[in-house]
Amino acid sequence: MIQIATKTLTFEEFAEWKPENGRYELHNGEIVEMSQPLGDHEEVIGFLASELTAEFRKVKLPYFIPKQALVKPPESESAYSPDIPILNRPNLVSELLWKNFSTVTQGASIPLVVEVVSTNWQDDYIKKVGEYELIGIPEYWIVDYLGLGGRRFIGNPKQPTISIYRLIDGEYAISQFRGDDRIESPTFPELNLTAQQIFQAGLIAQ
Repeated sequence: MIQIATKTLTFEEFAEWKPENGRYELHNGEIVEMSQPLGDHEEVIGFLASELTAEFRKVKLPYFIPKQALVKPPESESAYSPDIPILNRPNLVSELLWKNFSTVTQGASIPLVVEVVSTNWQDDYIKKVGEYELIGIPEYWIVDYLGLGGRRFIGNPKQPTISIYRLIDGEYAISQFRGDDRIESPTFPELNLTAQQIFQAGLIAQ
């Protein structure tokens, strides 16, 4: 993650500036360029995106996974580019920023979002948890396949962990999965995956 030295921007200024190439986020008005992820990181994303797509197609939900959509918290000069945002197509007609900026702001548009942890783990465990909860995103996964997060989040000794935040009465409740634990997803209750299958996605694909 590389912070670009520039003046503080509004979301509208950021959206107009944002180039087609590269991956950028806006953090409290500051442009942040996301660093190139590791190959294993990309394989975990690719594996999960395929599995989740198969799941919502199987049950005929009107969902899709965009390539570079932004998620903007309300009344904030921030915008995030999640690793896997699952969007609810019918609700996009209510999203005023969707057509021009590929940006969503409502929890009803985002049934599930996944962040795969890299070195900027604080953003996923601290900043984005609060922001996604405020938006009202029903389900948020943090896939920490290298066990990089702080001990207060994934335990001591640190180990690969999937944290699933479920929105209940406006607040997130957390469940965690490791090793051979079967993932329990409120959005996809029939999903048949273990944490280890996700962590070893690159090896499974070979």
